[in-house]
Amino acid sequence: MASPLLFSTIEVTRQAFYRTALSYAIVNLKPIVPGHVLVVPTRPVPRLTDLTTPELTSLIVSVQSVGRVIERAYGGDALTVACQDGKAAGQSIPHVHFHLLPRKYHGDFFSQKMDDIYPALEQSETSLPRDFHNLKSPNSIIHHHALKVDADEDRLPRTLEEMEKEATWLRGFFTEGKESHDPNAV
Repeated sequence: MASPLLFSTIEVTRQAFYRTALSYAIVNLKPIVPGHVLVVPTRPVPRLTDLTTPELTSLIVSVQSVGRVIERAYGGDALTVACQDGKAAGQSIPHVHFHLLPRKYHGDFFSQKMDDIYPALEQSETSLPRDFHNLKSPNSIIHHHALKVDADEDRLPRTLEEMEKEATWLRGFFTEGKESHDPNAV
């Protein structure tokens, strides 16, 4: 059995849908757009400069592989890829991670003002430690909420079950650690 995955000190194995020896991808607790995921190095370090060359290489290759799949799975036309490298940059969990957000020319909450996604991302990152802490309470697991995305201020953190369901679905796009190239897989 594979070892548990930690996002800083938070166990996120159930949210994972992609994994290599040095990196992994998880679904997001409070996605800004459908398909908003995180790609994370396995070793918890706060800054990109703390990664070894093999870790950084694995992380970027994982960003590329996961990005290719989520763009296709969510019908995106492009991706926003963002990394808040350090607390002063808006990083709230002291573990390097990349946000991958599928984007659309039409039908995307941000399609009229593409750059508005960055303040929404920063605001979302600010509440992450509190939301992960609250996820551990029994009440958050019992209550299910309709998925709210597109930077809706009232969107609530998802339950573990909701995130696990999405992770299981996304895991199906990967075979033996490589993304599926079957165009009918979606």
